[in-house]
Amino acid sequence: MARLRDYYKSDVAPALMKKFGYKSVMQIPKIEKVVINVGCGEARENQKMMDAVLKDLTAITGQKPVTCKAKKSVANFKLREGMIIGAKVTLRAEKMYEFIDRFFNVALPRVRDFRGINPDAFDGRGNYSMGLKEQLIFPEIEYDKIDKIRGMDICFVTTAKTDEEARELLTLMGAPFSK
Repeated sequence: MARLRDYYKSDVAPALMKKFGYKSVMQIPKIEKVVINVGCGEARENQKMMDAVLKDLTAITGQKPVTCKAKKSVANFKLREGMIIGAKVTLRAEKMYEFIDRFFNVALPRVRDFRGINPDAFDGRGNYSMGLKEQLIFPEIEYDKIDKIRGMDICFVTTAKTDEEARELLTLMGAPFSK
């Protein structure tokens, strides 16, 4: 079992139950899934770019990404309906806990001038979204083998009803929020 999942069951869940005074263990918020999304607009001219994005996402998450296609044609962007313009991965269960553990404890401290993540990026329903400027912070990515620095969006979907509950959950799980 993942180290972070054990930690959630032994420490985080009882702490949340005590702080918010839940009557049932089913009310305790938990992380449902983590969605990692990479947009790659240059892929419409060069398919090799998309292959590099898929390879990087596979290395980072340990799971094969799904390609995202354009829903509409946009003439100004030279975009046709059905062109591949991005990739995404949805992590659940064991792989999700492994990714969160590596992300909070290994990858984020490698960001230059890191002071913490924004504590105000919640959506009002207990989900947290953030963006990264480069994929190099993950130890699985080798600097010499990448063709271009790309960013990504990471969304933590929780069962929390409010942002306060979700913030407390992520803080107890190890999220380095800035003060």
